[in-house]
Amino acid sequence: MTYGMGDLKKGLKIELAGVPYKIVEYQHVKPGKGPAFVRTKIKSLLDGRVIENTFHAGDKAEKPDLNDTTMQYLYKDGEHFQFMDTTSYEQLGFSADQVGETANWLVENTEVTVQFHNGKPISVEPPLTVALKVVEAPPNFKGDTSSGSKKPAKLETGVTVQVPYHVLEGETIKVDTTTGEYVEKVK
Repeated sequence: MTYGMGDLKKGLKIELAGVPYKIVEYQHVKPGKGPAFVRTKIKSLLDGRVIENTFHAGDKAEKPDLNDTTMQYLYKDGEHFQFMDTTSYEQLGFSADQVGETANWLVENTEVTVQFHNGKPISVEPPLTVALKVVEAPPNFKGDTSSGSKKPAKLETGVTVQVPYHVLEGETIKVDTTTGEYVEKVK
């Protein structure tokens, strides 16, 4: 399937020269003289770089061959993160580059969404929230009950997040993976 200038919109995924992109900004321009065109900012789904691209009438963009698969994180074996397809039980090893910041939220058995382009894995998306154990947190001080104040806490994956003073070492908390912010204690 191909997309023309009129099909473009924010959030649409397109392929140019074999690279999948997502449109992050879209502006339809109709100058006083000459034909209309579309000015876009597109983000590469392979490396995350954002570039500007202008589409004129007659320009075409392909629909990328993208496939999302639910996979379960198993373990890290040195330099590779091992995942298992939850339907076929096939195992795949991903490099730290492919996993990226998602590694901050991975504990065994975490289900993630892996995006494939032409059959090759290109990105690993964590769930919206994850429950992680606090492994290091400074103790509370008397009088530290003011609402809104926070302290740093190191989680079992090695990432540090800001948590309210009432959160203690050994407790499990829920964290928003898009912002890296504390959501709530897990009972």
